[in-house]
Amino acid sequence: MNVRLLPPNADLAPLVAIHAFCFPDAWDARALAELLATPGTFAFSSPDGFILARAAAGEAEILTLAVTPAARRNGLGRALVAEAASHAQQSGAGAMFLEVALSNTAARALYARLGFIEAGRRKGYYARPGAVLEDALILRSNLPLSPLGKPPQVGKIRS
Repeated sequence: MNVRLLPPNADLAPLVAIHAFCFPDAWDARALAELLATPGTFAFSSPDGFILARAAAGEAEILTLAVTPAARRNGLGRALVAEAASHAQQSGAGAMFLEVALSNTAARALYARLGFIEAGRRKGYYARPGAVLEDALILRSNLPLSPLGKPPQVGKIRS
């Protein structure tokens, strides 16, 4: 996989296009630039996808993961999450969190294979035009990610 750390002052237009293709409420270049200017925030990208995450105070959070439909189910999402998790761990994070829509079964399966488990739920978190409010699952994994995709045992999660 051709996944690379997004350099400072990179052209954000490709990321904006990918995000718009993947999400109805996509972020624009200004939103991405503001997030990337936040301390601890970083992105890994490829021509067909990107991940935006941040690491602070011993934890990391995936802010967004976007892979074009044509590139899905080929390992790109897994590669992006793995690179972000490795970078976050090198930055001092011991755990990684994210939020995912309850109905997003493909993303939930990806995260489960990487060892993420449900840590909570946000009721009515996602509001989409013309749709009912949807819950978000809060998922968590220790870092490094489990190489076998086995979730940590209950009571074994490090803080």
